[in-house]
Amino acid sequence: MLHVVLYEPEIPQNTGNIMRTCMASNTVLHLIEPLGFSLDEQHLKRAGMDYVKDLDYRVYKNWEEFTSQNPSENYYYMTRYGKKAPSAFDFTSCVGDIYLILGKESTGIPKEILKHQLDHCMRLPMVAKARSLNLSNCAAIIVYEVLRQLDYPGLSNVEVIKGEDWLEV
Repeated sequence: MLHVVLYEPEIPQNTGNIMRTCMASNTVLHLIEPLGFSLDEQHLKRAGMDYVKDLDYRVYKNWEEFTSQNPSENYYYMTRYGKKAPSAFDFTSCVGDIYLILGKESTGIPKEILKHQLDHCMRLPMVAKARSLNLSNCAAIIVYEVLRQLDYPGLSNVEVIKGEDWLEV
């Protein structure tokens, strides 16, 4: 199973986009508090998170609660300080669930967490003067890199709602 973990996300629109990506890719979403927004129904709708009803998501009070409930050898961290692209990791060799961890928009994942996980830190290659991409874009890129390596398990390769032959009719 694939998981996306958002460490203290601040911007509801980013989280809404990530919720949609997670729902569409059958990925579990984990939210670590504090959140920069409310998860009540009114706020979710305003942020475009209408996919939340079909999403498997969980909320944790802090990093320690998350790690105690989700122990794994397969934590991978998206950070501007990583030195390898997501494609440099072999996700097919992972045994058990895979957790893709992204930090808050303003400061990322704390150094105290990252410094002990250097071999699991990744960075999206970009021009030297760019600090980062949008958080929801980063999440989508790394989710689909893992899914590509695993050959998109359980996902449809054809349009189902309008029918796979819709363009041909």
